[in-house]
Amino acid sequence: MIKVAILAAFVYLGGERIAESLGPRQVEVPASFDFEFVRVQFREADERRNHDTRQTGVKGLAGIKGILFDKDGTLIDFHATWAGVADRMALEAANGDRARADDLLAKAGYDPETKGFKPDSVFAAGTNADIIALWFPELSAAEQRDALDHFNAISTEQGSALAVPLPGIAESLAALHAKSYRLGVATNDSTAGCERTLSAIGMAQLFDAAYGYDAVANPKPAPDAVIAFCDLTGLKPSEIAMVGDNRHDLDMARASGCGLAVGVLSGTGTRESLAPLADVVLASVADLPAFLAGRG
Repeated sequence: MIKVAILAAFVYLGGERIAESLGPRQVEVPASFDFEFVRVQFREADERRNHDTRQTGVKGLAGIKGILFDKDGTLIDFHATWAGVADRMALEAANGDRARADDLLAKAGYDPETKGFKPDSVFAAGTNADIIALWFPELSAAEQRDALDHFNAISTEQGSALAVPLPGIAESLAALHAKSYRLGVATNDSTAGCERTLSAIGMAQLFDAAYGYDAVANPKPAPDAVIAFCDLTGLKPSEIAMVGDNRHDLDMARASGCGLAVGVLSGTGTRESLAPLADVVLASVADLPAFLAGRG
């Protein structure tokens, strides 16, 4: 037998501390006792507990007073809304050449195997200006501006007309609004497109502001939209939660010092792409009211 001095022993079950004995005291253990195994188990339990602490927002959910949402993939069903719009835009850019249009879509992040856009791709996360620069690199600056105006008009009209809200979004936003959260949208769509979409789905009245890529000097992942929302509401960045389905949403949250960065799996992002930057990853915004209430 070996005598071991115990200063503080913690017993864990499934990552939760269920008992504690405080020393100093001495206990006898068999010589064959696997100390390395215990050290590993204790270390892993601590890591799980620390991870859970970060993931459940112990930073202070009560301090969150405002919420900025990404639009597409967060409030709006990205694939149902934008698949047809993207195809029309690509066909116009290719002058009706189907093969050329498919090539442009692939450049913008379309994956024909999954029939969807890849996480953080240009079409999933970028602006129309990014798409124009990708598809028409040979155009002059003036020609690119003309093309941008044309494609902004297409995306504003078609994106709002075809907008499909994600399940549970209306109820969740109404619940958050009733709790007096200040709500806003920060999107890399145009401001006009965002405002028309919110009106089309009957939710515009719930939001204090909508910031498209053209409403701020620097779009996501720059912090400009968060700063603008804080200027409008009088809130601090630490009182703002940013919610989105792509890394650039969470990059903006980190760059601006948001109090909470929430990833959602309702768009093009995956748990693997979002978890490294998020405080929590939820299935969708439908889960947000319960999470903020401490029941998530």
